[in-house]
Amino acid sequence: MHRYLFAFMNNLKLRWKMLVLVLPLVTVPIIVVGGVISYISTKQAYRGITQTARDDLEHMASFTIDLLNSHHQQFQVYKQDKERTVRLELATLTNLSYNVVEAENRQYESGKIDLRSAQEAARKALKRVNVGETGYLYAMTTRGDLKVHIAREGENVYNEKDENGRPFIRIMCRNALKSKPGEILYIVYPWRNAVLGDKYPRKKVVAYRYFPQWDWIIAAGGYLEETYDNLAFERRSFEELKEKIKSKKVGRTGYIFCMDEKGNFTVHPDGEGKNFLNAVDSSGRKFIREMVEKKRGWIRYPWKNVGESHPRMKIVRYDYFRPWGWIVAVGSYEDEFYQEANLIRGRIVGSMTVIIIVVGILGTLLVFLAAKVLTDPINHMMEVIRQVKKGRLDEQMEVETSDELGELAGAFNRMTAIIRQNKEMEANLAQQGKMASLGVLSSGVAHEINNPLGVILGYASYLESKTAEEEPSFKYIHEIKRESKRCKKIVQDLLSYARTPKPSLEPTDLNHLLGQIVDFAANHTDMHHVSIVREFSPELPPVMVDGDQIRQVAINLILNAGAAMTKGGTLTVKTAPDGEGYVRVVFSDTGAGIAREDQEKIFEPFFTTKARGTGLGLAITKQIVEMHHGRIIIESEVGKGTDVTVRLPVTPEEL
Repeated sequence: MHRYLFAFMNNLKLRWKMLVLVLPLVTVPIIVVGGVISYISTKQAYRGITQTARDDLEHMASFTIDLLNSHHQQFQVYKQDKERTVRLELATLTNLSYNVVEAENRQYESGKIDLRSAQEAARKALKRVNVGETGYLYAMTTRGDLKVHIAREGENVYNEKDENGRPFIRIMCRNALKSKPGEILYIVYPWRNAVLGDKYPRKKVVAYRYFPQWDWIIAAGGYLEETYDNLAFERRSFEELKEKIKSKKVGRTGYIFCMDEKGNFTVHPDGEGKNFLNAVDSSGRKFIREMVEKKRGWIRYPWKNVGESHPRMKIVRYDYFRPWGWIVAVGSYEDEFYQEANLIRGRIVGSMTVIIIVVGILGTLLVFLAAKVLTDPINHMMEVIRQVKKGRLDEQMEVETSDELGELAGAFNRMTAIIRQNKEMEANLAQQGKMASLGVLSSGVAHEINNPLGVILGYASYLESKTAEEEPSFKYIHEIKRESKRCKKIVQDLLSYARTPKPSLEPTDLNHLLGQIVDFAANHTDMHHVSIVREFSPELPPVMVDGDQIRQVAINLILNAGAAMTKGGTLTVKTAPDGEGYVRVVFSDTGAGIAREDQEKIFEPFFTTKARGTGLGLAITKQIVEMHHGRIIIESEVGKGTDVTVRLPVTPEEL
């Protein structure tokens, strides 16, 4: 059995394994503990039910006294609560107004309307909103210029002061400039509005938010007292208090009632307003008079309700509320006490069921969260390992923790860095071997091939000059001459790559040099279908370079761009200072682009994507740039074009 279980577990993902293992460890103890607690609680409830019921009655009496006392002080509390509510409402209006301004700004930024139209639309929208009876929305700049206002639009109120002499507008402007994005600010100040006929200052609350794109402070303000109700509110609140007291049930049929010191019922489910001072129970005792006289205590008496065959014993806890002279009483029938025990048992079972379900759901979510925390770094590591396996040694694992996974990721990164260094060393050694072989080869080629090629080219030129163009042999002689020149260029490129001379540096105006090259390239037969755009920075400083070698670099890159735009296009040549003592030359074409897999090999000698190329042009170009202590970077996307950036120091170090 356990073998199949382990086989099942082994086939699960890590997060499912954690769920299968951890969830039972959470839920099973809860079920066991819940069952034990339910049993003990039920037994204890039956044993101490009388005391529990008395405690409940005591609690309900205290609760009612507290409720009356809180109502006694309610109006002050109501004011405080109302101010908080007003703040929230003003904040909501401010946010809505901010969203309106932001929406108009987006219309402006998208080019659908101009800025003035956007601000006018926002102004009209804000002026249509009222806050309470006399409140309103307004907007101003941080210099105090009112951009939106119902009465003073266009005025500057930066130095406006409230009734206490405080420059509240200046404070709003300064705080707005220091506010965080999305922050709602508040200010409360006394203000007397003569237009509204105010004889005394009233407390005004303003919520505001800063919109930096327009330098607008968007504000919503209103008078606090306009939100208060009158005495009708107090009467309504008192009625609500009585309904709240009457709605409190004690057991199944018990209830709370209140009476004054004369026996008048002030709160009662069905006897409110009546006097029961001389009421008697089933034994003839005047229990109401006894409660009025004692004011505090316990009373137990038999009471028979209408429709009942015999009286039931009722227990009442009563207390005195001195501010109003009320006796507060809480009563319940003793035979209903055991119903509470049954209810407790049902509640415990129901609660335990809900707890188990909730804990199960939360446990599942937490397990998944824990699994995500653990498995996401592992999945990231696996993805990086797959990329490294494909040869992408530049991929790095993210090290975000200092635990074992973080240590593993750091060790893997160091390992790939070492492997990458070794690969680079191997490549450099191989390149040096190639260069050494190329040097020997180019020397032999120069001696063994250049002389025969010169003879062939000479005789071909002689025959071409002696042969008429209409003769059939003229085409073949011309082809011999052209291919001989191509062979001679290949030999010359070999010699150039193997023996690139040390640059002879001198101050050079790159804009002037590139201008000459662009003029030359524009007349080249391979560039007739290409439009060349110059974007030369006038702030470009003179650069210490070898002009002839940089000319060769530029010509190579321009002709390569022209070859990539067989159906026509645009080549943009840009120059600009690049900070930290460097200049930048960018050749941007709209050609076919270079495939990603070819971009890593594009500077390797003899690698070419052209049908008749030698693969040495870009290799020589890179060699010249690096000998100037510069860098060459290619960014390309197939179908969109290529950007070649040459970064050169203004004054290179000693070569």
